[in-house]
Amino acid sequence: MTAWNELRTDAYEGMLAETVTMRGYRGNRIHAYVSRPLGAGPYPGIILIPHIPGWDELNREVARRFTQHGFTVCCPNIYERYGHGLPADIAAKARAAGGVADESVMGDCEGALDYLTGLPTSNGKVGVIGMCSGGRHAFLAACRVRGLAAAVDCWGGRVVMSKDELSLAAPVPPIDYTKDLGCPLLGIFGNDDVSPTPEQVDLHEAALQQHGKEYEFHRYDGAGHAMWNVAGESYRPVQAMDSWNRALAFFDEHLRG
Repeated sequence: MTAWNELRTDAYEGMLAETVTMRGYRGNRIHAYVSRPLGAGPYPGIILIPHIPGWDELNREVARRFTQHGFTVCCPNIYERYGHGLPADIAAKARAAGGVADESVMGDCEGALDYLTGLPTSNGKVGVIGMCSGGRHAFLAACRVRGLAAAVDCWGGRVVMSKDELSLAAPVPPIDYTKDLGCPLLGIFGNDDVSPTPEQVDLHEAALQQHGKEYEFHRYDGAGHAMWNVAGESYRPVQAMDSWNRALAFFDEHLRG
């Protein structure tokens, strides 16, 4: 199991983190933040889908932490079509336009999958993870993007959606795709969250059970939304570290084996 501070003090460590371009939805060239271990590999890959605050610094920190533990991470800029500027401003433009279309995000995930598996250091296995809206998209990708080996949904809201929440950008509730889930799923949730609520997490879990899917959910008392965000009031260090270790162990099991 890979866990925090379980490293050898005599081991070499190094990583490269940079902005690259890749092909995304409909062949568009978009930016992506990629971090990878220095070495011949082979290394497993992770697609990190940005959250509602945007393609921001937190995503880069999360990418580098996974790379510190031996994963190559690609975080595509799903907000690329709304221009460039400060992450929060660009994300606000996307929200004002009705949100990034699910179809577009899935296309960017397919491009990130191709990018990661095409690297000479790849071991051929790629997982997906996201927080908040990125968690929702991670589950959606696990159902709709073929070739993923594991998925982690971190407090993804709107997996369960009412008819009033449907839109041109999000025309189908992700829970409706549960039957198509193509890889093991890890869910991380706070019991104080309001999106998703504990009741919505129950419905999500019931659908997974109904379709006989491989999954594990971990729900944390005393935590709500965005428990990994060290810059926010929602950060919960104990719950965050426990869930980080579970995510690392989950990807170890399904991407290295």
